[in-house]
Amino acid sequence: MKFEELNINKKLIDKIHEQGFEELTLIQEKCLPGIIDGKDVVGQAETGSGKTLAFCLPILDGIIPGEGLQTVVLTPTRELCLQVTDVFKDFGKILGIKTTSVYGGVGIELQIKKIRTSEIVVGTPGRMLDHLRRKTIDFRNVGFLVLDETDKMLDMGFIDDVEKIIRHVPKKRQTLMFSATIVGSIHRLMNRHLYNPLVIKTKSQVDASKLHQTYYDIYNQNEKFSLLVHLLKNDTSGLAIVFCATRRESDIVARNLRKHGIHASAIHGGMTQNQRTRSLDGLKNEQTDVLVATDVAARGLDIKNVSHIYNYDVPKTSIEYIHRIGRTARAGENGAAITLLTAADHDNFRRVQSNNELNIERVEMPDFEKVAFYRKANRRQKSYHKSHHRRPNHKNRKYN
Repeated sequence: MKFEELNINKKLIDKIHEQGFEELTLIQEKCLPGIIDGKDVVGQAETGSGKTLAFCLPILDGIIPGEGLQTVVLTPTRELCLQVTDVFKDFGKILGIKTTSVYGGVGIELQIKKIRTSEIVVGTPGRMLDHLRRKTIDFRNVGFLVLDETDKMLDMGFIDDVEKIIRHVPKKRQTLMFSATIVGSIHRLMNRHLYNPLVIKTKSQVDASKLHQTYYDIYNQNEKFSLLVHLLKNDTSGLAIVFCATRRESDIVARNLRKHGIHASAIHGGMTQNQRTRSLDGLKNEQTDVLVATDVAARGLDIKNVSHIYNYDVPKTSIEYIHRIGRTARAGENGAAITLLTAADHDNFRRVQSNNELNIERVEMPDFEKVAFYRKANRRQKSYHKSHHRRPNHKNRKYN
């Protein structure tokens, strides 16, 4: 199906062609007609499927410029909030429609000012609720409500905030919900807040035949980081994402990778927005080869050309594992998902392997050099790795 067949503003169609899009993706083809007809829609779709345009285009087509806030979009993370905002801004400016984003970790005053002149507000649940409590946002004319990455919002514990926000939105509205999975909690939310929704499910964009899934069973936990360095330097051809379980581990792993000459940056919820933006800009500008991330921070990020996924820490469920590996082997390209398994990970890995649809092969440990790994970063170490003239503090050094 081509975009010309959609009954939307010609300026939007021209903008789509300007950006090089000709045909709709599967989620767009299935969702757009229903959204344009004014139906509530639930779409099961992954990051990178084109779902943002699937709700952005009909919403922009239905908004009246200058008539106040008419659309509210909720996202689980700041990164996704900014990505969605950018799409609305890019397409909305040709129609005179303004979009602003609201999220925590930054000053609220500028957000308050921009909300007053915006037709669309994209935000995270906590900051959106903060504006409602302060009465700095008015939902009385809101006709579109979008819940993006709904399953992740619920996983992150935002269900109560989401419910409170929904209660402030007029009941006479169109509600759109997008989620990578549609499970029990999603169904309950649908039943409470959507009217006779059209439910759309699409298959994964990942080509299983092009995705090679393997794991290494590491006997000595202290060798895990050394193996990661070896694989990144010798077996990784393109952009890699390394998943860690915690914010602290992400920082430590990224810092140690840089010490071994690998262009790595971390991204997680504990970073300031400027720090997170710099990490993402490094990827866009090809200054970063490896992104070390937590599940929460990486969810919703549409990162192109990922060739390798490394599970430095094993996810707790097969669903999280699938979310991770779904970032590679797209658009006909080959991809690899590698899990570094130690004794502490066996319980989690058994849960992952309980999904019979996954085919994760064990591979033999290669020969690799043992490298230094520092849990702490003190001034002597930083100075040494910068100048290479001072010896490091060996009390802090472990060999992995």
